[in-house]
Amino acid sequence: MLLLREMELKDSAGIAELELEIFSDAWTEKSIRETFYQSHAFMIVAEENMELKGYAIVYHVLDEAEVVRIAVKGSARREGVGTSMLNECERICLQKGAERLLLDVREGNTAAQKFYKKQGFAVDGIRKNFYENPREDAVLMSKAIV
Repeated sequence: MLLLREMELKDSAGIAELELEIFSDAWTEKSIRETFYQSHAFMIVAEENMELKGYAIVYHVLDEAEVVRIAVKGSARREGVGTSMLNECERICLQKGAERLLLDVREGNTAAQKFYKKQGFAVDGIRKNFYENPREDAVLMSKAIV
């Protein structure tokens, strides 16, 4: 059974491993640890049978929150892990007083864009040359969560 919980510092290494597996611009374990201590950030992990299946990192300021990282291990995709984590992020954001959830996604990542649209996100615009490794535009998306 999938368990969603707050990230603990001991999860940093596993998250860094998934970062390397999933992203071309992977965060380091040091970056993950630094984010863990930021007062405006919260991080959740999804695990099953003590195995890390995914994680989400969200920044919250006033009435807005931004999903800055959300990732699911390749072998666990299409099993509802991403949807479960996003729903949990929304629940936490509502508790913190957020009314809108923002994110950006690589323009070439059409699978992620399709997923977010299915979750109720709408495209707000494009941020030119936002990503590196490789350089790519970001699609800006948001969703009201009130």
